Amino acid sequence: MYTTKPQRFPLGSILEDTLRLTSRSRLLGGLATIGVAALLAGCASAPAPTTKNSAAASNFKPCMVSDQGGFDDKSFNQLGLEGLQSAAKKLGVKEAHVQSVTENDYVPNLAQMVGQGCNLIVTVGFNLANATRDAAKANPKVNFALVDSALSNADFSTLTLPNVKPVLSDTAQAAFLVGYAAASYSKTGVIGTFGGVKIPPVTIFMDGYADGAAYFNKQKNKNVKVLGWDVKAQNGAFTGGFAAGTEAQNAAQTLIDQNADVILPVGGPIFQSAGAAIVSSGKPIALIGADADVFVTFPKYDDLYFSSIMKNMSGDIADIVASASAGKFDATPYVGTLENGGVSMAPFHKFESKVDSGLKKELDAIKADIISGKITVESPSTPK
Repeated sequence: MYTTKPQRFPLGSILEDTLRLTSRSRLLGGLATIGVAALLAGCASAPAPTTKNSAAASNFKPCMVSDQGGFDDKSFNQLGLEGLQSAAKKLGVKEAHVQSVTENDYVPNLAQMVGQGCNLIVTVGFNLANATRDAAKANPKVNFALVDSALSNADFSTLTLPNVKPVLSDTAQAAFLVGYAAASYSKTGVIGTFGGVKIPPVTIFMDGYADGAAYFNKQKNKNVKVLGWDVKAQNGAFTGGFAAGTEAQNAAQTLIDQNADVILPVGGPIFQSAGAAIVSSGKPIALIGADADVFVTFPKYDDLYFSSIMKNMSGDIADIVASASAGKFDATPYVGTLENGGVSMAPFHKFESKVDSGLKKELDAIKADIISGKITVESPSTPK
């Protein structure tokens, strides 16, 4: 929801939705409840990068555990690994990383990294929240950075640990810009979205996207429809996982069949299947990336990419690794925003000449209004 004044959402209803999600989704293994804690997390500036190369730094070992989707997802996990490896190279230290194929891999993968003597373990994804919490409690001398979630106790109450830094992103802000742009570009008056799994780091994209389109409609007196997500009901289209494949391609095809000409898939590599569906359709449909600028990470469908809703995960993780290596680990949660550069909208690339000539100025003005607070962009999943 966007407003001209700050607005808050009732925590009770969010908790009820999360509990229902937990009971019916085996994939999440009870981890979806952590999203409540993300709503209560504080906000901190990104850690200042350091180039200090001390004896302590030379013995420093940064590590990472991926979520499902793998380090070659051209998106979320890949960005995390790039940040880890970039920092390790700059520091002149060796890193270690391990890939999770299913939720059953989280606990043993974390144990493996602890066993290898890692000083900092970055866990990439909301689904790793419980496993990260338990590993941090059991290993208080090891620091952790948890991407896309804060911590909570078993009763859903907020939890903070001195050795866990939540790394969160207010992607609704960047998605709002992209949703506005998509509505402006659409020739059919219908745009769409679908997600991998109904968890806060996914639905926050969908909220911002739909709200941006609604803002366009209000400003231009238009009626562009958004398929695949209902902001008020917090319900929409999901594939049930983060793997590219038949489910994702079918979800995209459903939107294509309903005349959507701009599509936002949210959930790692599922955008690749949407690209395949678009190509098969032969229709002039634009595709939007999530997390990374997919025009760069997966150029196979570069003619289709309208823009991407980006997180600066690589830079944020690199800074956290550098600070931890210098003995400056800080457990205060970090929230990426438009203002601090933690989230952003990718260029239009090959669509530069296809968008309205005045759109860029409109987007610049909207971005400035979001940063100033004149436009408040919030979803039930907005990290606080």
